[in-house]
Amino acid sequence: MSRRRTVAIALACALVALAAGLWLGGHPGDLPDPIRNAFVDDDRAVRAEVLDTIEDNYYRKVPDLEERSLKAIVRSLRDPFSHYLSPKEAKAFRASVEGRFEGVGMSVKQHRRGLEVLNVFEGSPARRAGIRKGDLITAVNGRSIAGQNSEVATGRIKGQAGTRVRLTVVDPPGGPRTVEVERERIEVPVAQGRVVERRGTKLGVLRLLSFSSGAHGLLRRQIDKLLDRGAQGLVLDLRGNGGGLLREAVLVSSIFLEDGKIVSVRGRARPERTEDAVGGAIDPRIPVVVLVDGGSASASEITTGALRDRHRATVVGTRTFGKGLVQEVEPLSNGGVLDITVANYYLPDGETIPRGKGIKPAVAARDDPDTRRDEALPVALDTLLKKTR
Repeated sequence: MSRRRTVAIALACALVALAAGLWLGGHPGDLPDPIRNAFVDDDRAVRAEVLDTIEDNYYRKVPDLEERSLKAIVRSLRDPFSHYLSPKEAKAFRASVEGRFEGVGMSVKQHRRGLEVLNVFEGSPARRAGIRKGDLITAVNGRSIAGQNSEVATGRIKGQAGTRVRLTVVDPPGGPRTVEVERERIEVPVAQGRVVERRGTKLGVLRLLSFSSGAHGLLRRQIDKLLDRGAQGLVLDLRGNGGGLLREAVLVSSIFLEDGKIVSVRGRARPERTEDAVGGAIDPRIPVVVLVDGGSASASEITTGALRDRHRATVVGTRTFGKGLVQEVEPLSNGGVLDITVANYYLPDGETIPRGKGIKPAVAARDDPDTRRDEALPVALDTLLKKTR
């Protein structure tokens, strides 16, 4: 074999090896186990080497690079609903899902400038400080929270009862002001109910603030009380309810639907799973209206969409937030959690909710945040009253 031919064969083999390396480098799952493990171990070793070198040699004080690198990995997904939460943030997250925390007593949603206030709880420190629905929280203790995910931003507001926190608050028509608020232990009033009389007919109004653990049981107790007091129909007020647990959305929907499909879930790594009503619903002859707005998201949209598609309720209000995605919370060995989007959900009619588009109500009703009265609820009550006759 000539020297020239030998060189050509060697070059061809090198090119094939290079192409294979590029392919397998981007598809490590196709590598044999021993080789894949070696490559993964090398990658982890390089990552550790970089972090150690910075820690040992950087000329200024080094922040917690491990935490920052984990957050950067998740941010690279460019998914606003997927987050890495540090152990401290994870503790605050779990408390909020359980419906209790130490803070100032308001519910919020993420805004490009910080956090937008959706609800302020009665008797809370936030209410006493003059914070109102529609206000923007732009800084905590003098540090901007613009661009931070809502779990991190709210984690900075929460803290031990008895301590104080300074909030920069912007009333959109006006300028910023700073308020100092003392934190308290907050028990979220997850479900509240009352009877109102409309043209001689008793109607029940139910406010559900979150789909935290146990929300369906609290809501059902309120419903039973209102029906015992003679309510002829029910308004389910989900305004400002940013969602919560998928299971709670199914159980809340099951209060109104005896059987059949509530929602299905499907993702790249998740086979399709359908969640049906679990039974024990109230009398299907009791008319229902669901009242929503732009703060109604996720689990709120699952319940709203299920009751709409199954012709169990009329939807009143403004377009919902638009979040047809399902997150799962994976505990990590360091005490933190990975809150990651794993699937789309699909309503009974097969529709998912495109981001930012939401569910369009059948009856439009808008509340003016600049007035003390509630302009949307009377529209919902009138709509319900027609259904009772």
